[in-house]
Amino acid sequence: MKWFTSRTARRVFAVTAPICLAAAVSAACSSVDEPGAAVNGKGPASANTTQSAADIRAQVEKLVEAPEASMSGYSREKFPHWDTNKPEHGFGAEFAQYGKCTSREVMMLRDATGPVTLDPKTCDLKVGNGGGWQDQYGFLDSKTGQLKPYKFITDPAGVDAEHIVALAEAWRSGASKLDEDTRRRIANDSLNLEASDPSANRSKGDQDVANYLPPGKFRCVYVERYVTVKVKYALNVDPAERNALRAAVEDCAGRGEFR
Repeated sequence: MKWFTSRTARRVFAVTAPICLAAAVSAACSSVDEPGAAVNGKGPASANTTQSAADIRAQVEKLVEAPEASMSGYSREKFPHWDTNKPEHGFGAEFAQYGKCTSREVMMLRDATGPVTLDPKTCDLKVGNGGGWQDQYGFLDSKTGQLKPYKFITDPAGVDAEHIVALAEAWRSGASKLDEDTRRRIANDSLNLEASDPSANRSKGDQDVANYLPPGKFRCVYVERYVTVKVKYALNVDPAERNALRAAVEDCAGRGEFR
């Protein structure tokens, strides 16, 4: 879906669109004292920022600036996913029992709200009464430009596993020169994965932050994690992308959204 008729307009909107401030959210979304224990959290474990504005500013300046490469040779298959849950993917010790399950399945458990279970043997997700996934991204109405109501999704099949740094964007930013094992880690990294409303995911596509930032309450967490992933895997930014990141960081800092 196109919201604007020019790349410049999309960039301006991505940086200046109003932010819906997040309500306070629990830092832990699951209880895993025993295998397959129900999740009784209040949304994604990643719903709050973890770094200060100064830390994020410093990370933005670490990023190497370079023109985006072409899409020549790109395919999603060059970023192997979904991998089984390994410590290197960063979900943490509380999810270690789900080693047979994929990173997508573990992300679904991590980001669930209410009674949701993941069987560590079969990796079947089950959703209890009141359980599901609360979209954090937000989605704009194409006619009015207003933020639509956030979707609460109860069917696991109706949830998208969104890559914060899109795989195609990673490819254009230097991943085309990385080995397959590194690209596998980019595709399965818990920092780069978030459960989202498919409409929100498709509105983003493979755009970078110069062209897309979540219009809703996930915006500042998204900025923090986007920067962290790019630094972690030594991915480049182009000039417009760096400027958009700088503006977004200052906007979030001014609103008190960083730790």
